[in-house]
Amino acid sequence: MDRAELAWMLGDQTVACEPARAALLGGGDFVVWDGSVPSQQLASIYATRLRRARKRGTETLALPSTVEILTRFEAAQVKIGCIFSPDRTWAFMLFFADDAGAVLACTGVRRAGR
Repeated sequence: MDRAELAWMLGDQTVACEPARAALLGGGDFVVWDGSVPSQQLASIYATRLRRARKRGTETLALPSTVEILTRFEAAQVKIGCIFSPDRTWAFMLFFADDAGAVLACTGVRRAGR
């Protein structure tokens, strides 16, 4: 997957898609990992991360809606990717349909110590 193709896939799935697209088109690094993970497993992991972020006061974008989207995809396999802002202050996690043909959700987390 190339940068332009990924930018095109980032629509309005969540409010984090626009800043993720800006980071990508601004030269941020990105990766889409091989393999896939059950959406329910990711929903559980990211629900825990949401609770932890709220407790710590970590700035996030669209984390609650991403958890909701992943929860609704029962038994579906999901690919994972990440975009880093050019200054690396933000990491945007991407969740794709198993064939990586569509972005299902995107969340952003401000990186600690940056």
